[in-house]
Amino acid sequence: MLYQIISLLLEVVVGIVSGACLLRLYMQFLRIPMSARSGNPLGRFVFALTDWIVLPLRRVLPALGVLDTASLVAAFLLQLAQFAILWLVAGAGGGFFAVPVLALFGLLRMAISGLTVIVIVYAVLSWAPTRSVISGVMERLVEPLLRPIRRVVPLVGGIDLSPLVLLVVLQVAAIVLGNLQAAALQMA
Repeated sequence: MLYQIISLLLEVVVGIVSGACLLRLYMQFLRIPMSARSGNPLGRFVFALTDWIVLPLRRVLPALGVLDTASLVAAFLLQLAQFAILWLVAGAGGGFFAVPVLALFGLLRMAISGLTVIVIVYAVLSWAPTRSVISGVMERLVEPLLRPIRRVVPLVGGIDLSPLVLLVVLQVAAIVLGNLQAAALQMA
């Protein structure tokens, strides 16, 4: 019971903060303004959640072009800490080398889950066309992913099915990732 409680609490806290680190990475990659002056409340929220871990890492990890390595490493370190704590709580019996593997797959799973949430929020916001800062940010986050799908999938009766196709692709990626994780853990 204690393990389940600790696991749930870690999953929630680490999920939110590492997800915010990945969102920070993605927003910076797309050059979406996130400062207080930009009026982007999502950017301010992401900065507030992640500055404590990203800024110290940024002093030692330079960006690689448009890739904010500090945000990526921060998300990985959070996942690594989560699985290391769970490994210790579970009894620390052999196989510690599986912890970094679990952290890597946890990070990839977090990216897929985060993209899924962003696509769903984008689709819901598109049903009620309002011009808000959040809807504009969501559109900028999702458009690069939908653009290639829209080239292949035409409008059906005036309805854009590309978000649905993207959600299916993300679910397939999650299934493939789960099978790859199982195979990697059997080898470890």
